[in-house]
Amino acid sequence: MQAQDTQKTPSNTGRGSGAPPLVEMREISISFGGIKAVDHVSVDLYPGEVVGLLGHNGAGKSTLIKVLSGAYQMDHGEILIDGKPVEITNPRDARTNNIETIYQTLALADNLDATSNLFLGREMTTPMGLVNDAAMEAECRKIMAQLNPNFQKFNDPVSALSGGQRQSVAIARAVYFNARILIMDEPTAALGPHETQMVADLIHQLKAQGIGIFLIDHDVHAVMDLCDRASVMKNGKLVGTVDIEDVTDDDLLSMIILGKQPGQKAE
Repeated sequence: MQAQDTQKTPSNTGRGSGAPPLVEMREISISFGGIKAVDHVSVDLYPGEVVGLLGHNGAGKSTLIKVLSGAYQMDHGEILIDGKPVEITNPRDARTNNIETIYQTLALADNLDATSNLFLGREMTTPMGLVNDAAMEAECRKIMAQLNPNFQKFNDPVSALSGGQRQSVAIARAVYFNARILIMDEPTAALGPHETQMVADLIHQLKAQGIGIFLIDHDVHAVMDLCDRASVMKNGKLVGTVDIEDVTDDDLLSMIILGKQPGQKAE
């Protein structure tokens, strides 16, 4: 496979254009042992847009997104990609639909270097069927030069990398394999200010390339800084989806804590 072309749809051209969203999740429900973890939730995502998913632990946001990533199968609902219904029953289905997930743990092999992690399970081979290490390193250097030009530790195990550098490797893996829809789970958790800014810069780059991002986060300030819209969940239900430019930090906190939209009386 080849690295993605850097000439993408400009940021935020999808919404309002009449084109369908990159992804729509309609009336998604899933239960575990009789408990509804997600109860008829609908969210969508457009090209070049970051949609934050907020809520307390147990709100259902991670469960919802695991349906999209293929980790869980929904009991009810529908997923559309580019306006067309698709069936996602496992992670392979998600990747077929250009959906990639970066979990908080990053799912990196600590003992392997950046190149080996980039191509883990999808190695390039020579005509003789041997692993083509040189070609893979060249491709790794190419994609990292786009995302993080300062990255130089190509031969070190990722266990020796900083948190921000590890995020760069995980993001590079998703972007290289043509992700159009990226799910990021708490990407700045446990990072210092400098590395948090590094990840924020990467997110802005991906937006400019037309990639749509679902960003799961507990940090209201991060969502306000990075996202175009925010969808808040509480007790498995969707409280609402708001444009970031129309709300304040306190509005989002009220949605999370009280389960009400701005201007709406608490039930």
